[in-house]
Amino acid sequence: MVESSPNKRLGIRRGIYVLPSLFTTMGLFAGFYSIIAAIQGLFIMASWAIVAAAIFDALDGRVARLLNASTDFGAEYDSLCDIVSFGLAPAILVYLWVLAPFHQYGWLAAFMFVACAALRLARFNVQIDTQDKRYFQGLPTPGAALLLATMVLFFEKMQLEPISWLSMTMVLMLAWLMVSRVRFFSGKDIDLRQRRPFPLLFGMLIGLALLVAETYKVLFFVMFVYCAHGPFLSVWQYRQLMRDRSLRRKSNVNDDAHGA
Repeated sequence: MVESSPNKRLGIRRGIYVLPSLFTTMGLFAGFYSIIAAIQGLFIMASWAIVAAAIFDALDGRVARLLNASTDFGAEYDSLCDIVSFGLAPAILVYLWVLAPFHQYGWLAAFMFVACAALRLARFNVQIDTQDKRYFQGLPTPGAALLLATMVLFFEKMQLEPISWLSMTMVLMLAWLMVSRVRFFSGKDIDLRQRRPFPLLFGMLIGLALLVAETYKVLFFVMFVYCAHGPFLSVWQYRQLMRDRSLRRKSNVNDDAHGA
C-alpha cells in the first residue's frame, strides 16, 4: 500500500478549502452581473441574477460545513461578497427600476438599503458565536435582497406598473428590519435527515409543483411571508414574555399571602 506524500495531502486539503470560496465567488459574479444587467435595463435578468447569488450563498456555507472547511477567511470573504450581491445589486436594481423619479430621495433610500445591509453583515460577524442558532437577529441580507428581486420579477412578468411610493416604503422598511432586533427563523435547527410524516412530504411536493408552474409568483409570496413573519413573531414572543412575567408576579403575590 503506497501512502500519499504530505505535499499531496496538503494539496487535497487546499483544494477542499478552495471549493466553498468558489461558490462564494460565483455568488459575487452573479451579484456583479445583476448590476450590469440593471444598468442596461434588463431588470428581469438582474433579478434572476440576485436569485442565483442567493443559491450560491446558501451552497457555500453548506459545502464548507460538509467538508469541515470553514475558516475565518471564508467567513470574511463571504460577507464582502454579500455586500455586493445583497446590498449594492438589489439597491441599484430597485433604484433604476422605480426609484429614479424620486431623484435624490430615491438614491438616498437605495443608499440606506446598502448601508443597513453592511451594518447587518458586520453585526452578524461579531455576534455569530453568541446568537441563538434558531433565530436571526434582524432580517438577513439575502432575504431583503430576494424580496426586492422577486418583487421586480412579479411586476415585470405580470406587466404591472410599479407603485413608486410603495416600493420606496418597502426599501426603507427592509433597511430598518436588517438593523433591527426583530427575530427571524433561521431554519438551521431543521434536520432533513430525520423521519418526517407523509403529509409533510406531500405538502413539499405540492409546493415544488407550484414553484415550477408559477415560479415568480411563488417566490415573491414566499419571500414576502418570510420578511413579514419576523415582526409578527417578535410581537407574539413579547406578549408571551409579558404574560409569563404577569403569571410569575401573581404567583409570588399568592405565595407571600399564604406565607403571611
